[in-house]
Order: sequence, then structure tokens, then C-alpha cells
Amino acid sequence: MAWSRQRGQATVEVALLLPVLVMGSLAIIQVALVVRDQLAVVRAAREAVRTASVDRDIGHAVAAGQRVVPDASVVVKRPTKVGDVVDVDVSFRSMTELPLVGKLIPDPVLRAHAAMRVER
Repeated sequence: MAWSRQRGQATVEVALLLPVLVMGSLAIIQVALVVRDQLAVVRAAREAVRTASVDRDIGHAVAAGQRVVPDASVVVKRPTKVGDVVDVDVSFRSMTELPLVGKLIPDPVLRAHAAMRVER
């Protein structure tokens, strides 16, 4: 008699636990995608500051940063004389679009800063 009442227990446990596992897995994947975007923003800032340190044209530095992250906002503050520090700020809104989880997590704005001495 005891076995007949417990036959569907495993099915009910799986049915209750499966949505929690799926949501947890999707949340982990979404966090990994945001971390990937943050690393790309940092790389974009480095590329832009490297270009700005050797090229007087700020447009080339902005283009170098946007080659890494196409939708990023790249701001270059380049001094006029050699030896001073050029600053680059990059910001990017990372879209959280995974099903179920994307609606729960707001789109974070990722930022990175890089500085380097002007060489030319």
C-alpha cells in the first residue's frame, strides 16, 4: 500500500524543481554574457587609448574603440602636447535578452577607462 501512494513522488519533485533549475541556469548564462561584454568594453578602451596616443586624429581613436564594440560610446580627452596623458572612457549598454531571465535583470551600463601618455 505504501508504494502505491508514492509512485508519482519523483515526478512531482522533478516538476517542482525543474523550473528553478532552468531559471538558475539561464541566470548564470546571462551573467556570463554581461561579463563577456565588460571584457570587450575594457578591450575597446585599451584599443582607443593606444590609437589616441600615437595619432592626433581623435576620430581614429573612436573608430578603433568602436571596432571592438560597435555600439559603444567612446569619449577621448587628448591633450595638446607630447608626454601628457590621454584619457579614454567607453560606455556600453549590455542588453539582457535571454528568455525568462532577460526581463528580470535590467540592462547594465558597462564602463571602462584607459589612460596612456601621448607619444606623437
